[in-house]
Amino acid sequence: MSKGFRGGFGQKSGGGTNMQRMMQQAQQMQREMEKEQAELQEKEYEGSSGGGMVKVTMNGAHKVIAIEIKPEVVDPDDVEMLQDLIVAAMNECGEKIDAESSEKMGKYTQGLPF
Repeated sequence: MSKGFRGGFGQKSGGGTNMQRMMQQAQQMQREMEKEQAELQEKEYEGSSGGGMVKVTMNGAHKVIAIEIKPEVVDPDDVEMLQDLIVAAMNECGEKIDAESSEKMGKYTQGLPF
């Protein structure tokens, strides 16, 4: 007679413990990631253009909180310039948000296949 299969169906292996540990680590990482996302969304960022003539403040969720325009940049005959300055300040602010978000959140997605 053969000695039989030693694979041990029904026997406990260390695999379950490792899987539980991995799941706990993943849950902890998810909690940390959610906390950092919330902090980023509440943080305020400022972008400016025209040497500080136009300033835009946004939160990390890309919502405009404030726009500050110096009176001397307001020229009724050149509204286009003011519009361009506002767009440039908003874009700068958005780029700052995206850069910090990528830096902070990149550690969580690093090495993941997308």
